[in-house]
Amino acid sequence: METEKFAELVKKMRESSKKRNFEQAVELSVIIRGVDTKKPEGRISGEVFLPHVPGRPARVALFAEGELARAGREAGADSVISRDEIAKMGADRKLVKKFADDHDFTLAQADLMVLIGKSLGQVLGPRDKMPRPVPPTANIRGMIERLRKTVKFRAKDQQAVSVKIGVEGMDDQQLTENARAAFEAIKQKVDEKKGEVVKLIMKTTMGKPVKMV
Repeated sequence: METEKFAELVKKMRESSKKRNFEQAVELSVIIRGVDTKKPEGRISGEVFLPHVPGRPARVALFAEGELARAGREAGADSVISRDEIAKMGADRKLVKKFADDHDFTLAQADLMVLIGKSLGQVLGPRDKMPRPVPPTANIRGMIERLRKTVKFRAKDQQAVSVKIGVEGMDDQQLTENARAAFEAIKQKVDEKKGEVVKLIMKTTMGKPVKMV
C-alpha cells in the first residue's frame, strides 16, 4: 500500500480530532475477515519495530549479572535484576505483577532463563512478558534500543488488530511511517492465516475514527 494513502489517513485523523487537555495516543486498527480469531489457530499476534518511538519509549528490563548487567545499565535498561533478586521477587506475587505492569519487554542472561521460568513464569507468561534470552555475543545496547521502538499487537476474539503507532504530538511524517510499518507487519500475519484486510481505521484516544478502505 502506497505511503501517500497513509499520509492521507493521518491528515483525515488530524482534521477529525479535537484538542484535549492531554496528549492523545494515535491508534491504527486493521479490520480483517476470513480468519476465525476465536479459535487458537486463528489468533493473530506479533510485534513491530517502528521507525519512530511511538510517544513513550517501551520500558525494558534485563535479568543479568556481572558484565552483562553492567553493560545493560550503561545501555539504559530501565531495570536490571540479579539472580538473588529473581528469587525474592518469586516469593511475592504482587511484586511480580507490578514488575510486569511496569515493563513492556524483558531480556535475560541465558543461564537465568530456567530460574526465571520457575520463579516468575506463572505471572510473566500469561502477560506475554517472559524474557527473550540474550546471546553471549549480543549487542545489548542495540537490543534495548530496538525494543524502545517496538510495539505489540494482538487480535483474540474480534475481527480487528489494533496497535498504538504514536501520539498526536508527533509530526505527520513520523505517524505516516509508523502507520505503514505497523500495517505491513499486521498484514503479513493476516496473510499467513489466509485472511484478508478489509479496511484501516485510525483515531486518537478521544477522536472520531477515520477509515481507509
